[in-house]
Amino acid sequence: MKIDVCRKIPEYIETLIIIHEENAKISELELLDVDTIEAIENFVDTEDYHFESSSIRSFNRMIGKKPQNVIVAGAGDKTKLDASILRKIFSLCWCEANRMKADQVYLMFGFEPTLPEMTLGHVLAETAILNAYRFHKYLSEHKNYEIESIHLIFFAKTNRHLNSGILEGRIYAETTNLARDLVNEPPNVMNPESLADYAKKAALQYGFPIDIYSMDKLRRLKMDALLSVGKGSKTEPKLILMRYNGNPDKKHHTVALVGKGLTFDSGGYSLKPGPSMVSMKSDMSGAAAVIGTLAAIATLKLKVNVLGVIGAAENMIGSNAYRPGDIITSMAGKTIEVHNTDAEGRLTLIDAIHYALEKEKVDCVLDIATLTGAAVAALGKDFSAVLSNDDAWYEMLSKASEACGEKIWRMPLHEDYKELLKSDVADLKNIGGPLAGCITAALFIQEFVQNKPWIHIDIAGTATRDKAAGGEIAGATGVGVRLLTNLIRNME
Repeated sequence: MKIDVCRKIPEYIETLIIIHEENAKISELELLDVDTIEAIENFVDTEDYHFESSSIRSFNRMIGKKPQNVIVAGAGDKTKLDASILRKIFSLCWCEANRMKADQVYLMFGFEPTLPEMTLGHVLAETAILNAYRFHKYLSEHKNYEIESIHLIFFAKTNRHLNSGILEGRIYAETTNLARDLVNEPPNVMNPESLADYAKKAALQYGFPIDIYSMDKLRRLKMDALLSVGKGSKTEPKLILMRYNGNPDKKHHTVALVGKGLTFDSGGYSLKPGPSMVSMKSDMSGAAAVIGTLAAIATLKLKVNVLGVIGAAENMIGSNAYRPGDIITSMAGKTIEVHNTDAEGRLTLIDAIHYALEKEKVDCVLDIATLTGAAVAALGKDFSAVLSNDDAWYEMLSKASEACGEKIWRMPLHEDYKELLKSDVADLKNIGGPLAGCITAALFIQEFVQNKPWIHIDIAGTATRDKAAGGEIAGATGVGVRLLTNLIRNME
């Protein structure tokens, strides 16, 4: 998709999008010809349309013998127009343009936006590319009317910042779509071995080093927690290590991004209900987010040092699968009594986190995982749950969230709930019971972070979308890529 800035209006526009402020007059748009202004005014009057925020209307008309699509979009109060509102407006516009089977789209504002040009360009490109995404790899026949080009009509003295924003928004969107592709792959294609192969391809394409550890290495490292989760599968677990050293002057300051990489989760012997199992190919969404983030920060050439870590496994049932009642020893040496084999993600994360701290000597740790149904019950599908032991680092994440539109909500690390994780026969249980499941899962992971600055993001609700709504398409969202990229950028 071509996205650029246009300083001259062509004689014929196939699809015209106008974003205007509430209760504004179309006649004030000096750039449009009289016929176009009259056609839009008549339509707006007939529809009793007032350009309310995030409202969309459209109509078709003929210019001579040529058809034209016209989309009018409401910005509401222009003084309140921020990146979040603009992101929604743009997404709705692209959906409507796709519905109208538009090829060449020209977009203009009926007022001068007060947003920074960099932000405007970024949101324009990011929303357009994210909205155009479809996963059609396994469809023998499909129709996808993707917009061919988008031209922003803008008459600033210079378009340098706009163009930089468009380039940046493209990077954010394309790496998010990389993560979506990984999550959308079916579980008969995506297993720990193929996830490692996909990570290798990303490393080659985006230019960062990668190491893959297989069974023998994992045994020598005594990663029994990770290995136990994968014992029931015919595909062996993998540890995927991706490195980006963008600031060699700070060799000893590195942030670890740890992604949950369960390529399929049956629940093990604590078997999931059938309907819940269908979507469990998405249980590696945290891993996909980490791969996408490494791709983004490498492309942006950020001056930071990052270690991406993924403990990849498949939680299946078999004669060798781990069982409720088993006691396993983590790489950190702590013993864990298994009360529920469906609480497996935290087991893979703690070995990956301990490896990052002990072997790679990272300075801070962020883990991202589709971890608990409790997070979905508490916050629904719009917010990712966040727990952290470091207020300053969380504030950086919060600012990153505001900038990219991926919503988060902080949950309390309530220390009293540690009692729920106590076992009579081991150091810990792997589940805290029916209450406060999102919090007790985080408290379990916290036992292995060695008091380093740490953030835990539970994306169980936000990793996928069941149906299209509000300009967003259904399927994998690629959540985490833009959020983590912004966070790392804030740490430069």
